[in-house]
Amino acid sequence: MKKNQRWFLLLIVCSAIFLSVLDLFIVNVALPAIKSGIKGTDADMQFVIVMYIVGYASFLVTGGRAGEYFGKKKIFLTGMLVFTAASFVCGFSQSAIQLNIARFIQGISAAFMVPQGMAFIPDLFPDPKERVKVLGIYGSVAGIASVAGQFLGGLLPGLEIISQSWRLIFLINVPIGITAVVLSLKYLKESPVKIAEKFDFTGGLLLMLTLTTFIYPLIQGRELNWPIWSILMLVLSVVLLLVFIYDQRLSKRLGRNSLLDTRVFKNFDFRIGLLISLFYYFVQDSYFLINTVYLQNGMGISSIHTGIYFVCQGIGYVLASMFFASRVTRYGKYVSLCGSVIMIMALVFHLVIFDSRDAAQGQIPIVLFVYGIGCGTILPSLMTISLKSIPENMLGASSGIYLTLQQVSVAIGVAVIGGVFFQRLGNPPILTSFPLAYRWATLLNIGFLIIVSALLILIPKRNKPPV
Repeated sequence: MKKNQRWFLLLIVCSAIFLSVLDLFIVNVALPAIKSGIKGTDADMQFVIVMYIVGYASFLVTGGRAGEYFGKKKIFLTGMLVFTAASFVCGFSQSAIQLNIARFIQGISAAFMVPQGMAFIPDLFPDPKERVKVLGIYGSVAGIASVAGQFLGGLLPGLEIISQSWRLIFLINVPIGITAVVLSLKYLKESPVKIAEKFDFTGGLLLMLTLTTFIYPLIQGRELNWPIWSILMLVLSVVLLLVFIYDQRLSKRLGRNSLLDTRVFKNFDFRIGLLISLFYYFVQDSYFLINTVYLQNGMGISSIHTGIYFVCQGIGYVLASMFFASRVTRYGKYVSLCGSVIMIMALVFHLVIFDSRDAAQGQIPIVLFVYGIGCGTILPSLMTISLKSIPENMLGASSGIYLTLQQVSVAIGVAVIGGVFFQRLGNPPILTSFPLAYRWATLLNIGFLIIVSALLILIPKRNKPPV
């Protein structure tokens, strides 16, 4: 295969990670416009983020293995087609229910197409040295998509191209998706199919039901003042979690294929790495939710300017991640600790500067940029901390667990911290309640980051041997 052709094919497979990350970030700044367009509630805004993540997290491990069973090209194309169709439905949704069902389908399809995009890289670039460079480019595409998403999420709803221009944040996926499908059909080659054992659809279904029955009542229960059904659903989620764990252990004992390999939890580094990531990802997307709503509805800043401000955060993130990624191996947990401290300091400045509608808007991009530097400093090392002492033969299973927990933590953070924010706002919200609600939610995020810092300090300097 010619070199130019390989880079062209890489561009095609990178469309999956670009679209999936773009759609995770593009809704953040556009949430107030979406709420107005579909006449939704505060809970509906949380679901716009959460339903995508629940679908993605529930089937991420399943989607990663699907290519081995049915062929990478086939799963990539199917995922991209469904994602594009779901984006079209999102763009023309007339109610919150329609929109969030389509967002859920978007998340599921992303869980199938994204792992295939990464799985194609070893086929396209068999040389290990060249592959490291390519994986760096692949990660950069995700960073670019996050910045582009925040900018477009602010820009598109403010344009007067069509009625309710917020719909463009979803419809923009359609031409990109169609182009990726056409080029994939023509140029991508199918991989050999490995059908060695039964596919674990049961595990994926149980995980989806567990997450749904836990996160849905967390969001909707607050909106409805905690009716009895919401409490019962939370109890049911615990029961389903126990059933899921039992199913995975039983599958392992019987020699069947399982979604998760529970043996990896015996590894100390993996356990504490997961705990650190859990509290960090509570903060990540809840930060965007509360700051988007506060900047636009509380401080009266336009969606376009809000999007530009968040681009400053994204630039800080990309620059810091590029600088610190190569230093993780040498400095380990201290890179993450530095990042968490920067984020805490930046959030303290958020509380000071964002305290009123009269805040100096010239200071807003600066504190967002500093916060982005903190994020970009801590993120490159989080997965390394979790997986550094995992044996090679268990690395795939461990990565799947880590990525699933990452998405679950984001969803829980949006549900819990977003719930505290909207609870303090009241229903209907009044302008004077915004600073207090923002203060409570931000202090909660600071608290979670302090826990992250404390856990990082507890990690022993000397690596433990692999389990």
